[in-house]
Amino acid sequence: MARNTPEVPATSLADIAFMLLIFFLVTTTMDVDSGLRRKLPQWVDKEQLDDNAEIKERNVFVVLVNRNNDLLVDGDYERVENLRDRAKEFMANPYNDENLPEKEPKDVPYFGQYMVTKGVISLRNDNDTQYGTYLAVQNELVAAINELRDELAIDKWGKAYLDLDVDQQNAVKTIYPQKISEAEPKGKNF
Repeated sequence: MARNTPEVPATSLADIAFMLLIFFLVTTTMDVDSGLRRKLPQWVDKEQLDDNAEIKERNVFVVLVNRNNDLLVDGDYERVENLRDRAKEFMANPYNDENLPEKEPKDVPYFGQYMVTKGVISLRNDNDTQYGTYLAVQNELVAAINELRDELAIDKWGKAYLDLDVDQQNAVKTIYPQKISEAEPKGKNF
């Protein structure tokens, strides 16, 4: 006589697996990707580029970040905490210093004839730079421009840049453009 093997009741096994799946989905935390919110420039064909539009060395604020997360700002070692002030001074050039960027007169709505900076911030990092350092440097450079815009808006209208209407914001952007050039990462910057 053949023996019958008893069956293992598996009907509730699917329910248990489903409940465990729901439990782990609810209790697990997901890391949120951090990144930079940046509007990319419009595409320009090579035929439209002006070959004579060279940027003078004095108009470029060079920021290098190496694999050890050290900053070299215009030839000097610098801390990330001081980068914002250095970038603000460079872009504003309040004393028309010959070592800082040139300014050119432009007709700016709401401001009339105004001296506008020709300054450009150039950022280059090493391939092995930590992402956190890269983001910290980016944030400081963008914050420097934003602070300059805020200061100008408060001086002119008595309110922050983000509280201005679109035309007023565009006028302030003309005076303090966000010109941050990112060069392709290299190995061993300095």
